[in-house]
Amino acid sequence: MAKKAGTGGAAEDVGAMSFEVALKELGEIVRRLEAGDVDLENSIEIYGRGVALKRHCEAKLKAAQERIEKISLGPDGEVRVQAAKVE
Repeated sequence: MAKKAGTGGAAEDVGAMSFEVALKELGEIVRRLEAGDVDLENSIEIYGRGVALKRHCEAKLKAAQERIEKISLGPDGEVRVQAAKVE
């Protein structure tokens, strides 16, 4: 199970997470905040962790997009690989 948000080491452990784990925890934070089942102080704390998780997920997605390659056949039948343009 994911750690509860804390101060101090929160950013470090987010950086080590996979995209899928971070996204799952972010979804749980959103669910808890929308449900209103946490007190104000804890809401502020987990909101901050949610921001860190969102940034981490965005960075992971950007890195993945940069790695995507387009494979095509050239006019001579040769296989060519080039970076794909992802918007």
